[in-house]
Amino acid sequence: MTVEWKDMMLDKVAIGPVSARIYQGADYGKGPPIVLYLHGGAFLDSDKNVDRPVAMSLAKAGAIVVAADYSNLSGNIFPQALEVSFSVFTYLANKRAGLGDRKSLLFVAGEEAGGNVAAGVALKARDQMPDALDGQVLISPLLDPFMGTSSIRKAEAIGMRQRWTEGWSHYLSGGGCHPYAAPCLCSRISGVAPALIFTAEDDPLHDETIGYGVRLKQAGVGVRQHVLPAGTGWPSIYGGKSDGAPDWQENVSRHFGSFLREVSVQPQLH
Repeated sequence: MTVEWKDMMLDKVAIGPVSARIYQGADYGKGPPIVLYLHGGAFLDSDKNVDRPVAMSLAKAGAIVVAADYSNLSGNIFPQALEVSFSVFTYLANKRAGLGDRKSLLFVAGEEAGGNVAAGVALKARDQMPDALDGQVLISPLLDPFMGTSSIRKAEAIGMRQRWTEGWSHYLSGGGCHPYAAPCLCSRISGVAPALIFTAEDDPLHDETIGYGVRLKQAGVGVRQHVLPAGTGWPSIYGGKSDGAPDWQENVSRHFGSFLREVSVQPQLH
């Protein structure tokens, strides 16, 4: 499916106008699902309106993807980053921003730092807007501020260890470590929306991604977890060096399409 995009301003968001790039397939169907997509960048990058291959992969599955620039308003600091993102989510849940229709399913998705914020949005949605979120897509979410897993030792080799260390320091510089800021430390994760989770065998974020998926399953949350083989260029999704040419996009699109169909058939999956 060919994916088209346009830039727009979400000017009725409660927290203030938020710029977004909208990705959608040229032949998406009636009542298409809407995905709030949150970009990565180690809590250090702004959106910059650059191409987002993850967002495009989700759009190829038939969704309208709203790549919201949560960084510029928030400075990539917690809790502001979460507040901006949740404000956009609330706007999409209530108004759909003229995208899709009232029957469109609503998802939140993100990779790396954006995956962290997406997981936080899912937790806050459970607490403040039950049933408004139909699913979460976590793509190598950056969840562990202590960076204490075994797989994180690979971060140095792909040029990300120092960057993630600096990113966590920046993100948490607002003070404290609330469970929404580090979802892997949250003691109550039951009742959140069903999750589609991706990582790869050569991903330094593999262990914390898998660990969060296991905890969600243990809490009774519907989880679909996929571990791509090494050599797919996976670390490139968040700026890591990789010897493999990126060929993960089709996997993400295909598995997301299956997840959409499953949630559509079983809206109470969670």
